[in-house]
Amino acid sequence: MTVYEFAKGLILEAGGQVRSRMDESIQVETKSNPNDLVTNIDREVENYIYNSILDTYPDHQVIGEEGHGHELTQLEGFSWVIDPIDGTLNFVHQADNFAISIGIYKDNESYAGFVYDVISDTLYHAKKGEGAYINRQRIKTVEQTTLKTSIIGINPNWLTRSKSEAIFKQIVADARSARAYGSAALEIVNVATGKLAAYMTPRLSPWDYAGAAIILEEVNGVVTDLLGNPLSLIKPSSVIAANPQIHEEILTHYLSHHNEDISAFHQYLNSK
Repeated sequence: MTVYEFAKGLILEAGGQVRSRMDESIQVETKSNPNDLVTNIDREVENYIYNSILDTYPDHQVIGEEGHGHELTQLEGFSWVIDPIDGTLNFVHQADNFAISIGIYKDNESYAGFVYDVISDTLYHAKKGEGAYINRQRIKTVEQTTLKTSIIGINPNWLTRSKSEAIFKQIVADARSARAYGSAALEIVNVATGKLAAYMTPRLSPWDYAGAAIILEEVNGVVTDLLGNPLSLIKPSSVIAANPQIHEEILTHYLSHHNEDISAFHQYLNSK
């Protein structure tokens, strides 16, 4: 069994465990702020995935949202970047619109990405160089679009804060419309499937984007930080995920005017 096949089975098993626990009492705690939630299910699923990986591949590295691998400063060999529940707010309040995300990298190069929409039982997956799929259906190459004809994804909270509002306000105003789904992994795969033309945020952690970024890149999408640089796998980053045409348009005509503010965001993230 290849690492890809093992990971595919593992994420489906983990999703089944989440579904089986949905009717139970869920223990909810806050982390960095009242809107940053974690549940006992997040921790249990991460532990299950972590232990399953190391039982099978003891030499692999694992970084998980709920604590595993946060001490790592460099990645070697096979590295797994996992989010046991991406969209915990949605999980708690809606019991929907959340996903398990796994990104696998080999010597810092993309190997395979998985995003599992647990409630709809929809698996988005890709192996580097072999295309991307929704379950068994291949995803087409992303279409090129312009901002004025596109729906983009952005958390509206960023439009209520002065520094990030300055960066994003005009982009949102010039787009056809904007949407927020509450799960970065699902929003990035929505770019891969054409439901969105772009997704932007000044702050995400690697486990939020590691799996979905591989999927998007396999359909000719582009994922960088807001300055156009590659994303980090061990530190938080800003993110723009988009089809190539709108990525270039937003980066050149909008974000380049705010490089100083974006760099300040990056410095703040790296200081934490």
